[in-house]
Parts: sequence; structure tokens; C-alpha cells
Amino acid sequence: MTASHSETLTLDKPRSPRRPAARRSNFELYSWLFMRLSGLALVVLVLGHLFIMTILDDGVQRINFAFVAGRWASPFWQFWDLSMLWLAQLHGGNGLRTIIDDYARKDTTRFWLKILLYVSMAIILVLGTMVIFTFDPNIPVT
Repeated sequence: MTASHSETLTLDKPRSPRRPAARRSNFELYSWLFMRLSGLALVVLVLGHLFIMTILDDGVQRINFAFVAGRWASPFWQFWDLSMLWLAQLHGGNGLRTIIDDYARKDTTRFWLKILLYVSMAIILVLGTMVIFTFDPNIPVT
């Protein structure tokens, strides 16, 4: 061994910096778990929705304003549709957040894409929730 002691072996920094174990959060674990549970719930909610809307009674030709008004008069159906809206939006948004993390190379690009995602999710959730809870079946005909 003729190498001098002043030579040191250097390694490149890892692509993703590691944080100390005490400061790590379980967000990604909970995100992964949410995707599985919300996916199962969405299968039940969406298949139930499709079955009721297309197969029961007379099929899709009966779906009109009066049908929706009668359906949303029931808190059960409001909760059903609200659950579908929120779970679908959060499930899809979480998936898109993961895709942004995987494919956006620059931190600034990742930041702005996530901001755009979160703002659009919030707008859709607020508007969809307002439509479900403030739906007025007695709109005057003009």
C-alpha cells in the first residue's frame, strides 16, 4: 500500500437527501394507504352509482333535472355523491402529486405544478360541494 494518507475517497451526494430518522414523517406511508383504501371505496361507490343510474328502473333515459332534484332531496344520496366527489378528487390528486414528484426534475417546476394541482383541486372540491348542498330544485323558469 503505497497510497498516501492524504488521499480520500469521495462519493457523490445521493439524489434525495436523507433526513434524520427523528424528523421523518409518515406522509408517504399514509398517502400510499389512502390510495388503496380510497380506491376500494371508489369501486363500491362508482359501481353502485352506475348500477343505480343505468340499470335499475328504466335506464339512463329517466335521468333529468327532476330525477337529480329528487335524488338530492335525500341526505343519503347527497352524502353518496359527496363521498364520490371528495374521494375521486383526493385520490386522483394524490396520484398526480406522485407523478409530479417522479417526473418533474427542477424544484421550481415541481413547486408550481403542485401549486396548480392543489388550487385546481380546491376549486373543484369547493364548487362540487356547493352544488350538492345548495342545489335548488325550485329554480323559476324564465
